[in-house]
Amino acid sequence: MHSSEGALTRGVAHDKNRVMDRSDTKLETLPGVDATGACDKAASRLREILHHLQHGEVPINVIQKSLQYAASVLETATTSESKQLVDEDDLSEVQPDAVPDEVRDWLATTFTRHATAQRRRGDDKPRFRSVANAIRAGIMVDKIYRRICTPAVMQIPNNITKHLKNMDNWSFDVFSVNQVSSGQILRYVTTDLLNRYGLISKFKIPVTVLENFLIHVESGYGKYKNPYHNNIHAADVTQTVHYMLCQAGLANWLTDVEVFATLFAAVIHDYEHTGTTNNFHVMSGSEMALLYNDRAVLENHHLSAAFRLLKDENLNVLQNLSKEEYRDFRGLVVEMVLGTDMSSHFHHLKTIKTLITHKELNIDKAKSMALVLHCCDISHPSKEWRLHFPWTKLLMEEFFQQGDKERELGLPFSPLCDRNTTLVAESQIGFINFIVSPSMEILGDLLDKIQLTIAQINRPAEGSSSEENGDKTECNSRIKSTKDVNYASLDTANGPGFEYKANPSSNSASSSATLGLGNGKKIQRPWVLCLEHNKAFWQERAKKDAEIKALEDGQRSSSKEHQDETSHFSFSSSEKQ
Repeated sequence: MHSSEGALTRGVAHDKNRVMDRSDTKLETLPGVDATGACDKAASRLREILHHLQHGEVPINVIQKSLQYAASVLETATTSESKQLVDEDDLSEVQPDAVPDEVRDWLATTFTRHATAQRRRGDDKPRFRSVANAIRAGIMVDKIYRRICTPAVMQIPNNITKHLKNMDNWSFDVFSVNQVSSGQILRYVTTDLLNRYGLISKFKIPVTVLENFLIHVESGYGKYKNPYHNNIHAADVTQTVHYMLCQAGLANWLTDVEVFATLFAAVIHDYEHTGTTNNFHVMSGSEMALLYNDRAVLENHHLSAAFRLLKDENLNVLQNLSKEEYRDFRGLVVEMVLGTDMSSHFHHLKTIKTLITHKELNIDKAKSMALVLHCCDISHPSKEWRLHFPWTKLLMEEFFQQGDKERELGLPFSPLCDRNTTLVAESQIGFINFIVSPSMEILGDLLDKIQLTIAQINRPAEGSSSEENGDKTECNSRIKSTKDVNYASLDTANGPGFEYKANPSSNSASSSATLGLGNGKKIQRPWVLCLEHNKAFWQERAKKDAEIKALEDGQRSSSKEHQDETSHFSFSSSEKQ
């Protein structure tokens, strides 16, 4: 009796092992971790293993594979869920008395969403299985392209070239360059950068086509004669993006198509800007708001109008891209420019925070580059005072012009648009404290993590052949300037009462080695000191403004009391008569 029961038990266990063996082969057919039924499949798989553990042993390889699959599904689900958390009031931590009501209203209406449905993003692009092979293949193709076709480059006058040599500096003076370039700064900055990165020859962009395209883009930026959102702002953002690509080492993380798309997105990100906000278009019921259904009105127009230019073969700088390259190029440009919609600001920061906190080094390129462009777009408070202050005056004038239009249309003033009541210093303090500083901090953390990713990719090449290392060096050299650039990180600021302490080694060539070129080191953050300086000056300015306002209020009060006394005296005299 006992022997038969033992045989029966062994037979059942043997059958279960065969079931688990068959189940092991099914692991190869499990859906992808981001597939619709992945969570249910992972749960079912874990319950099945639990059931078998209660009745016998389970092969260790089956447990390992199943747990690994379940963990990957959970991580993917967590990331996906975090992307949907966009309805939270991100200004809830701002104390009511931290900023004036008008500044708080401006922060809320500009940088948060109001019952806006989420846009669905496409799946991430497939990555190369072998980064080393991809690099070698890319270098080989690049060499072939350079030998076959080396088109002439649009000539840049020497007096402009002299200024463009400083484009690797954080606080690059766009105003001076615009002056010497007769108002064509965007044309020359873009041409110089495309040439530096070898993109003109790489993608065989005809010089005349590039020149025609940039003339049209620059003209589009001047369509509404905006004080702030014009070709100078576009050039400033493009140069700041270049700083991130070159000095922060992002170009080592991107393909040539992605570098091209990143610069293109910066160039056209405010194309044909109307000088008014998205909220103005919605409230006034403009044709543009009707066309884009009140969602990212301006950003959609910038993209649509810019890509419409490319329909003309005489303007199509992308004419020699393959279909696959064009699809990747357009996808990244669209993601980046839509990411400059200020109402998606806090959602953007949440998404990147989630990416940074994950231990794995796989980072979504499109979302990361969208944050880079967004931060560059709002970066002027993080530049030196000699640049930040003029930008602030231009931006406020554009706001005030919108306020004038709102008054004419009988619309309520948008925050900071009433030229008679707006507190400029207070608005900039709030902008720095709650928008720019947190954004630049997260951007710095993202860049640090990307450096770790680049270092991990480069690590296997350390023990490779000299030929392979030589190719790698050539690949890295594509982000370096062909100019003799001064790498001074910070100059003396012009703000009253404040002065930077210059870094004695900032002018040396060795200082660029710490700027994150794929060595895994943390990048420098020149914006931190600039933000502190500018905030301190605005605080001094706000204090003086408050004193002047108190004095004016006191004078008005005294004048009113005097008028009341005079009126009372006149009334008493008439009674006596």
